[in-house]
Amino acid sequence: MAKILLATGNEGKIKEFKKLLEDLPIQLVSLKELDRPPKILEDGKTFLDNAKKKALELAKFSNLLTLADDSGLEVDYLEGAPGVYSARFAGENASDSDNNKKLLQLLAGLPLEKRQARFICCLVIAYPDGNYYVAEGKCEGLIAFEPKGQNGFGYDPIFYLPQLAMTMAELSPEEKNSLSHRAEAMRKMKQIIIDNILRLSKE
Repeated sequence: MAKILLATGNEGKIKEFKKLLEDLPIQLVSLKELDRPPKILEDGKTFLDNAKKKALELAKFSNLLTLADDSGLEVDYLEGAPGVYSARFAGENASDSDNNKKLLQLLAGLPLEKRQARFICCLVIAYPDGNYYVAEGKCEGLIAFEPKGQNGFGYDPIFYLPQLAMTMAELSPEEKNSLSHRAEAMRKMKQIIIDNILRLSKE
């Protein structure tokens, strides 16, 4: 059975990854199971830069096949911000609530039709020898006027899906995992794992 390290300490992401990959014959290992893993400085200019750096450095450290993601929110009115700074938009130790509050303040007074945004997810799976594969996904929506919903994490409570008339945080985990940016990227990554990792491990 292939063993894959999840290069994140975010409990929300770990839960989603495990759910999305549960039907594959793989063993998932979290960062918490490693002895003093290095802290990776996410200083890339793109989601791909950050995901690639995390995957390659942690694969080398752990000697395990490593799956990393970098994801975030791009708001058209803010010319793509918060982008790679999504997790620390309101400051280095900002909470999800702090980030949401700052974003809503920046968009105050803006009508709904001008609040276009998208979630982006970039996944990289890397071998300890430096080889890697990439999968990306996105989900289009609007920034709501106020937070709604108790599910999800990050910007989910203010990310409004017009086709469902709900925020991402109002969806059930099953609904979110059928249409989110991370779900789309993971569907592509699952195929990569099946075609290039599980198949090769059987040969």
